[in-house]
Amino acid sequence: MTEPLNPGRILGIGAGFWPAKTLLSALELGVFTQVAAGGPQDLETLRAALGLHPRSAADFLDALVALGLLTRDPAGRYGNAPDADYYLDRAKPSYAGGLLEMFNARLYGFWGHLTEALRTGEPQNEIRTAKPGDDLFAALYADPDRLEGFLKAMTGASLPTAQMVAAQFDWSGANSFCDIGCAQGGFVAEVALAHPGLAAMGYDLTPVGPVFERHMAARGAKARFIPGNFFTDPLPRADVLVMGHILHDWGLADKRRLLAKAMDALPRGGRLLVYDMMIDDARCENVMGFMMSLNMLIETKEGFDYTAADCRGWMAEAGFGDLKTVKLPGPYSMVVGRK
Repeated sequence: MTEPLNPGRILGIGAGFWPAKTLLSALELGVFTQVAAGGPQDLETLRAALGLHPRSAADFLDALVALGLLTRDPAGRYGNAPDADYYLDRAKPSYAGGLLEMFNARLYGFWGHLTEALRTGEPQNEIRTAKPGDDLFAALYADPDRLEGFLKAMTGASLPTAQMVAAQFDWSGANSFCDIGCAQGGFVAEVALAHPGLAAMGYDLTPVGPVFERHMAARGAKARFIPGNFFTDPLPRADVLVMGHILHDWGLADKRRLLAKAMDALPRGGRLLVYDMMIDDARCENVMGFMMSLNMLIETKEGFDYTAADCRGWMAEAGFGDLKTVKLPGPYSMVVGRK
């Protein structure tokens, strides 16, 4: 007999913002950092440390248990789930919550305008209240505090990918690599630490430099920052170029333009690595790939996410060969091509 239809799945999708905001608020309150620092704590101890009102504390913390983010032992003490302890404790170098912090501080509110974005095709972030001609990235890079928060978010998004690529990508034959649009340098640091013989470089707009240097110092990595604009300046020369979370920011013409510039900058035999939350080729499975593409609608004028097949096609047009797709942790994929 077939199972009778019920609305549970649909209601779960519609109420998806409930568990999302519960996690984001937990991160904002420092729940996972507090638990990691103090060890298992009972309700009253943790409530007082976090400054929670008695009315909501138990339901909030137990909701995090139900979501698999906290644990609760028979004595009623709360601890971190293993992945939350590794990725959501701000005191650990593995902290990947920067992107979630940006979701909470910026994107959560902007996504309330998704319907308008779908009807108009226009961004729905700070640009909604900006003056004509204002550019989000220019405004972001002009504010040191907002810029550093954004760059830390990019590190959080890139960390698992960087660790896998550092460990599993075949770096033989390469003497240098450069991360194009390197942000804080999260990817650069992981590869530089794993392969100290490689000349490591990060390329981004000039204001990023101090943030990059601080991150390299904190991680104990050796890397050089190269300032520049990847649309108006030549790309740095290196044996391997990396574009992560870059192509999806731009329209098709600019995507092709950046790939052509990478082809020009690489030596014969050099390789280009492109990674993003790529949509699956059948366009029906990778939910996060579609969500990120809708986020590009909210955030940018022309950006969109794409399939690995799309990327291979654009790279082939630019002259790259030996193209292959590599599955990365979570919703990410990477396309590798050789000049």
